[in-house]
Amino acid sequence: MIVGIEGKVVKKEPTLIHVKTNGLTYEVFVSINCSSAIIGEDVKLYTTQILKEDSNNLYGFLDINEKTLFDTVIKINGVGPKAAMAICSTFTPSSFSQIVETSDIAMLKRVPGIGPKGASRILVELSGFVLTNNDNEENNFGENASAAVMALESLGFKKEQINKALKTCTQTETSGIVKEALKKLQR
Repeated sequence: MIVGIEGKVVKKEPTLIHVKTNGLTYEVFVSINCSSAIIGEDVKLYTTQILKEDSNNLYGFLDINEKTLFDTVIKINGVGPKAAMAICSTFTPSSFSQIVETSDIAMLKRVPGIGPKGASRILVELSGFVLTNNDNEENNFGENASAAVMALESLGFKKEQINKALKTCTQTETSGIVKEALKKLQR
């Protein structure tokens, strides 16, 4: 699984870029927000790789919160990578979190390809959606917290429970966050 890519941008379009690294060029789909933030040739992206019978696609993100948003939204039944990228192109992770918090169906319907039924399903499924990294926190903590969330999800805990536990964690390293969160989740 490819989880990150670093290299030179050799082609840039609004929703995809070509990144050349070690003699190979990868096509990476990005949101419009991410594409407009890429300035210069050198780029380092977090990626989500989606393998299907007929395709092998990479989706890239400059911001770990945008990756978290994408990864969370594509798990919802009926929402694929195209719709998830449309959400990432329309909203920042923090504004999307606010939309979910206030259950604003009208705002969510502004995303191309998402109607009233899809919007309400997304809001119901993501009722506990919380970003693990606020803009004023250190970026490294957000990356470690995201890794901790994935580890705890793989152990079978629900995202909502994990987010509640992480709000009170004081550790900053991934292993410390996981240990502290496990203690809180097992109570």
